[in-house]
Amino acid sequence: MDIDRLLSARARSIDASGIRRVFELGAKLKDPINLSIGQPDFAVPDEVKRGAIDAIRADRNGYTVTQGIPELRARIEDDLHRTLGWPKGEYGVLVTSGTSGALFLAAMALLGGDDEMVIPDPYFVLYPNLAKLFGGRAVLCDTYPEFKMTAARAAPLLTDRTRFVLNCSPGNPTGVTMSEEEQFALHDLCRERGGVLVSDEIYDRFVFPPFAGAAPTPCRARAGCERPWDSVLLVRGFGKTYGATGWRIGYAAGPKRLIEEMTKLQQYTYVCAPSMAQWGALAAFDADISGLVGAYARRRDRVVERLSEATDLAAPTGAFYAFPRVPERLGQTAKAFVERAIDRGVLIIPGNVFSARDTHFRLSFATDERTLDRGLDVIVRLMKGG
Repeated sequence: MDIDRLLSARARSIDASGIRRVFELGAKLKDPINLSIGQPDFAVPDEVKRGAIDAIRADRNGYTVTQGIPELRARIEDDLHRTLGWPKGEYGVLVTSGTSGALFLAAMALLGGDDEMVIPDPYFVLYPNLAKLFGGRAVLCDTYPEFKMTAARAAPLLTDRTRFVLNCSPGNPTGVTMSEEEQFALHDLCRERGGVLVSDEIYDRFVFPPFAGAAPTPCRARAGCERPWDSVLLVRGFGKTYGATGWRIGYAAGPKRLIEEMTKLQQYTYVCAPSMAQWGALAAFDADISGLVGAYARRRDRVVERLSEATDLAAPTGAFYAFPRVPERLGQTAKAFVERAIDRGVLIIPGNVFSARDTHFRLSFATDERTLDRGLDVIVRLMKGG
């Protein structure tokens, strides 16, 4: 049977992830130095493991209500009240199958036809494909070289067709964190122009000096914006934060009407987030990962120190990525540079996977220090023409 003849235009419009292609190349290498992985390299905290294990043993393995177990939603509301000043009952909360699940449902609820979404360039690989999956168009906001989607940069791109602006801070692939003032200005722009700001905060706990504790957010209640939950959709997750990426657990909080529609769509797609993972996420609120974040900050310092010897780098202040520029003097695209690195056993991701440009590459420092140093040695040598 000719399956190609039967495939939808939607499926044909989406390429396989360039990250996957690097993985496939890496599978051919013996003992590669892998700086491509976008997931933490630490174990799930014991209390979080116990939460999921206890749920399994207690036979909490069936469907939950679509919105998520009441205990977890209540704990999320407690946390948002404490950290953001959001009063309980004024907004909606939906537990989702990872942050990607939340973004899928938001795009499914908001996009169609000639609708537009504004996303930063560079972007997380899912972002432009949301428009291909659910209709509409992804409008790229050029954020080079600081990698911040400021209100000034986004404003010319908003039209009466704009349904939402999607921002990620700390960012993937750059690790750059916007200040709270910059994010407030972006949120204010969206409110004034009638669009939702979708704030992807999957790395909110992974922030380094000058930030501390949790990343700045546009969602905080403040003077002049007493009801931010009416115009911002907050998306957060537990997988990256607690080393449980395979559990697929996150949440969305924001406008009640939007959450209602996302909940309806979840009922007919994901049904609910994994039940045992929800109980594990409930326990995660009592886990202390500050020591782990401190270890990542030290690795970040090492990356900045070494790469600054050889190239331009917007210093990452969050997540666990750096997005250095391939030195212009080499006269190479990032794709060509990455191929040379792979030939020497180092796996990194070319910038064209995340951007309309191919001038930078993504490096992950979610690995042990010995592997990181070995990889940096090769990369710096290549940058210096070796």
